[in-house]
Amino acid sequence: MPLFCLFLSSCVVLHNPPIISTEDFISAVQNSGGTVNYIFEDERPFKECHASTIVETAKGEMLSAWFGGTKEKNPDVAIWLSRWDGEKWNTPQKIAKVREEAHWNPVLFKDQDNIIYLFFKVGKDVPNWSTYWMKTVDNGKTWTEPTELVPGDIGGRGPVKNKPIILHDGTWLAPASTEIKVWHCFADRTNDKGITWIRSNDWDLESSGIHGKGVIQPTFWESQPNHVHALMRSTGGCIARCDSEDGGKTWGKVHRTDLPNNNSGIDLIKNIDGILWLVYNPIAGNWGPRNQLMLAYSKDNGKTWVEFVYLEKDLNPTHEYSYPAIITTRKGIGISYTWRRERIKFWEIPNNLLKKYIAP
Repeated sequence: MPLFCLFLSSCVVLHNPPIISTEDFISAVQNSGGTVNYIFEDERPFKECHASTIVETAKGEMLSAWFGGTKEKNPDVAIWLSRWDGEKWNTPQKIAKVREEAHWNPVLFKDQDNIIYLFFKVGKDVPNWSTYWMKTVDNGKTWTEPTELVPGDIGGRGPVKNKPIILHDGTWLAPASTEIKVWHCFADRTNDKGITWIRSNDWDLESSGIHGKGVIQPTFWESQPNHVHALMRSTGGCIARCDSEDGGKTWGKVHRTDLPNNNSGIDLIKNIDGILWLVYNPIAGNWGPRNQLMLAYSKDNGKTWVEFVYLEKDLNPTHEYSYPAIITTRKGIGISYTWRRERIKFWEIPNNLLKKYIAP
């Protein structure tokens, strides 16, 4: 049976309630040598911020980027960056402003040679944005000038929100999507470290049972050579899934999972021990509230999931905790996300703490 058919018939099982309370987990993270903090406080050079991304440098420092300005979509919105040296975040610096149009969805990515890339979108609106990128070879101290990823592209090539992954053969695979009338996901491949990109077809939504505009903003992992999987945001009240058996060149059909989704961004990693860690808003319903943020894990390649801890659980439905980014770090896992559009919150959770709660 093809891999995508196997998962089409499987069911995601959730564990409820979470293993540990938010308050106890914060204390456990800090007592284990981890970090829970804000990248900046109320004193900031922009009114609103959103869509953070993080990467660990070769020196073990963290870089985080996000878009900030008076309000999402406004022409003053730019890409901002801050560095964590293990003790404090430095003052946010405006790192990219191509032209007087809104900037969107930065994505930080470190390649096999420890070169760090920053991808981001520029455009007056989402359907017509284009992708720019820049790189640093000195761990974020200096950057190249932004250039178009695919010259002349309208609609968005390369990563749209979440980081590319590096496949077993060194190929970069970027999770991508477009929002032109129907929302579609696809994969962008490069075998020459970003010089040229090859776009897959849009993934088949026809039999997905997902109503509304569709699916966007996938996140990838490779379970074994060439077997690549994606979870994605949807307008169907659930996280959707799609699978590939040829390294992301072609894909099976998009199908629903039992994981709830409120039409808000998600992100995932496969950790060094093979466990999948997913950050998402555990709320169903198209454009549902974003006042809860969950960290969950899977030990069976995403067939079943365990709700581990609420990173945020707010009773006020107008408060927003959203658009998470998650990475593997030398210490454990790192997470950043939007905190009420006013701040970016950061966690680094040590592996020794995670292993304390998860049996082999």
